[in-house]
Amino acid sequence: MSSAISSLLSTVSVNAVNAARTNPANSALAQTSQANAATGDTVTLSPSQQAHQLYQQGQAISQIAVALGLSVETVNGYLNISSTKS
Repeated sequence: MSSAISSLLSTVSVNAVNAARTNPANSALAQTSQANAATGDTVTLSPSQQAHQLYQQGQAISQIAVALGLSVETVNGYLNISSTKS
């Protein structure tokens, strides 16, 4: 994931853009990526930073996991969310 320095908007990898074509839930991420592709100035975010940014934008944990190709448990770990299992 990249973030335009001038606008601080997030972008996603080419894989996420391709995933958006087949999964409408990812279309907002693809639109952001396409909009920021023209700006040129980008920074690459770690998966943890990407998870935090998407969570702050209101994405559900399961959506973040799918968009980043991670398990829900990994995303919960990045966000310091403990899951209680009985």
